[in-house]
Amino acid sequence: MFHFIFSRLKNYDWYLIINIVLLMFFSLVTLYSLQINIADPDFATFFRQLIFIFLGLIIFFVFSKINYRAWGDYYKFLLIFIFVILIGVFVIGTTIRGTKGWLTFFGQTIQPVEFAKLFLVIFLSKFFSLNVRGAAIFKNVIISGIVVLSVVGLVILQSDLGSAMIIFLTWLCYIFMLPVPKRKMIYLFLAIIIMLVFGWFTMLKPYQKERITTFVSPQADPLGAGYNVTQSILAVGSGKLIGRGLSLGSQSQLNFLPEQETDFIFAVIAEELGMVGAGALLALFFSLFLRIYYISRNYSDDFGSLLAFGILTYLMIQTFINIGMNMGIAPVAGVPLPFISSGGSSIISILMAMGIIHSIYLQNKKLLFGR
Repeated sequence: MFHFIFSRLKNYDWYLIINIVLLMFFSLVTLYSLQINIADPDFATFFRQLIFIFLGLIIFFVFSKINYRAWGDYYKFLLIFIFVILIGVFVIGTTIRGTKGWLTFFGQTIQPVEFAKLFLVIFLSKFFSLNVRGAAIFKNVIISGIVVLSVVGLVILQSDLGSAMIIFLTWLCYIFMLPVPKRKMIYLFLAIIIMLVFGWFTMLKPYQKERITTFVSPQADPLGAGYNVTQSILAVGSGKLIGRGLSLGSQSQLNFLPEQETDFIFAVIAEELGMVGAGALLALFFSLFLRIYYISRNYSDDFGSLLAFGILTYLMIQTFINIGMNMGIAPVAGVPLPFISSGGSSIISILMAMGIIHSIYLQNKKLLFGR
């Protein structure tokens, strides 16, 4: 029996699993540190995150056992499901922090767009794996663009500019991979620029435009639109080399830093653990991204490779946007830091994605090395 269990466990990608666990450990330590040094601590967020991580790890191992190719068989149904849940938000959705992007079930809120990102990556991966070759490739790029822009439009209408950016940029990264003729690629990007300009004047709300313009010069309105960025930059800078210590950050403990548990949790880490702690976190992200890239190149077929690439891309983009807005090098977009920010929808959807990555590894390892 023990030999059977050991033989099964040794096939797991422990490099990937340990990396994921260490990232989530960072999250729990940071969330705990935000409460231990105040007069009336409230550990509800910490314990809620702990529960979601536990549930997410169960989902991770379940998804690891599901052959990832099965998701491709239902890629059209997943696309329909994306539109159903995103449109459903407008009908029965809940508004939180100015964003009507939540559904409430049995007292728990779910953010559908977090799952839509993953399901759209599955759709695009299967669609391009079926239509990546041949003379009609440009037509298929246009079809995919119409689908993606439709999803982006629904997300922007929810006032979630950050998620819309992630979805759109992920699609662009797919396009760069495809063998589209250069002349047609120029036409495509000219059309994209025109649509972006049109979207700026017609779809974006004033406060969303303000977030983008504030990114250029947060000091122009330090007590208004630039307040979040200014306080975050102060928190990151005050950590210096080794940080002020867990629960000893003045910006976070005195509540100068907004959204400490979600959007600006990286600033908390940088303030309390300094360049050393923030650098360790970045190293873990870099290590994880390298592993996913390795799996996409060495343990996959066309669909698996595109799927791993899409998951890697949207995680990298989301990580860059979150850390960038904490450091003032990206606009405040209100997106969580993967594995780190508090939030059930974020952690569960990401562990679902990691389960699919692990499935790609396990399924193709069988083909490479035998059963």
